Amino acid sequence: MVNMTIEELVKGYKNQEYSPVEITNKHLDQCRIYNAEYNAFITICEESALSEAKRIEATMMNNRGEHGILQAVPISYKDSIDTKGMRTTNGSLIHKNRIATEDANVVKVLKENGALNLGKNNMYEYGFGITSDNPFYGPVKNPWNTDYMAGGSSGGSAAAVAANLSMASIGTDTAGSIRVPAACCGVIGLKPTYNLIPMYGVMPLSWTLDHVGPITKTVSDLNIVMEALTKRPYKKSGKEDIKGLKIGVPDQHFNEGINEEVREIYQKALKDFERLGAELVAINMPFATESIDIATTIATAEVGYTHNELIKTSLDLYGEGAKETFDKSRSISSFEYIEALKKREIMSHKVSELYESIDVIATPTLPVPTTKLGESEVDFGHSKEKVGDCMIRYTCLFDITGHPALSLPCGITNDSMPVSLQLISNHYQEDVLMNAAHMYEKYYLNDFYQLRNSLTSH
Repeated sequence: MVNMTIEELVKGYKNQEYSPVEITNKHLDQCRIYNAEYNAFITICEESALSEAKRIEATMMNNRGEHGILQAVPISYKDSIDTKGMRTTNGSLIHKNRIATEDANVVKVLKENGALNLGKNNMYEYGFGITSDNPFYGPVKNPWNTDYMAGGSSGGSAAAVAANLSMASIGTDTAGSIRVPAACCGVIGLKPTYNLIPMYGVMPLSWTLDHVGPITKTVSDLNIVMEALTKRPYKKSGKEDIKGLKIGVPDQHFNEGINEEVREIYQKALKDFERLGAELVAINMPFATESIDIATTIATAEVGYTHNELIKTSLDLYGEGAKETFDKSRSISSFEYIEALKKREIMSHKVSELYESIDVIATPTLPVPTTKLGESEVDFGHSKEKVGDCMIRYTCLFDITGHPALSLPCGITNDSMPVSLQLISNHYQEDVLMNAAHMYEKYYLNDFYQLRNSLTSH
């Protein structure tokens, strides 16, 4: 029952095959039993989830009022997203007992559409890192293999969805923090267009780069969640083919410093899109090589300002990684920060210009498969790279430019770990992006989903 997609669940409700209380209890059982294994939740909200399920069930039985498109769908939220009356820790010791006084905008919207909140997902402290190795609440473990990391900083969100603890989750993305864990855990992650989903009520990391967006099991589920979030009909607007779709394939940066197995799986995915009728077009993106430096300068400068007051009173309560970030923040000059912002404008314009001749860009989401817990470097044989730099190398450009970017599974390594494809469209063209992903899913991901369910089901 917990293996169902949102689409299947909603249909089952309509046919009265099961009740909201029954479904909520099943997911809470999963959380109680398996959260100790994956550490995907910091807080599980059993009492409030069941209370809401009972309320919705009574409404449905009496056929009162309009039912939202996520009616009685159990979801979860990254613990940097405010949920009224619930503990919202930001993955930190400083806020370990903080109770949010109102819901974030994204929570309000999903509540209005009937979504049930199961709890708050584990994350890297304040979202400062691309792993979910939290010094206070412990690391999130990958449901495919618990020796491996789930990615971050929205790692608990991705692990919860992959392990069927939650049907969907809402995360945040500043340099790749939705797409990276989605790729590590073999699920779908979307960073929408900058500011398409308001950030109100979400603890900021970098107001210039922050995005909020969904993580789901399937593209079809993503369509439903995005329709709820934006009131745009993604669920119904998709075409039935992608013939003539022009896919831009970068001829540098995104094919460099890459694991050979990931390269082969990526190239196969491109061939699969050709078989579906898409046209591959070589594109040139030399400016992408600066993306990590620019993203790091902007985010590090802004995070120091955001945490300025807390640093004055509570520095000793931060983890060592956070303290290192604050030290770097103080060393960035105003000139360097403004220069990075100007380069951001130029980069955004250059990426948008590419869509004059293409519809979608396709890259690997990550240069390598997910790494083992505790590893600090990726070994390419001839060179080594910090895990943090490696994991955002292909993702952070699109936080800088604000273009919507989606991570989609596209294969399995010989070690039985997922590999994902990143698709990027022009601003506010999530429909183009999601239709391309939907068609790939329809023809090429059935076996992947079966394997994911067999590995992560209990």
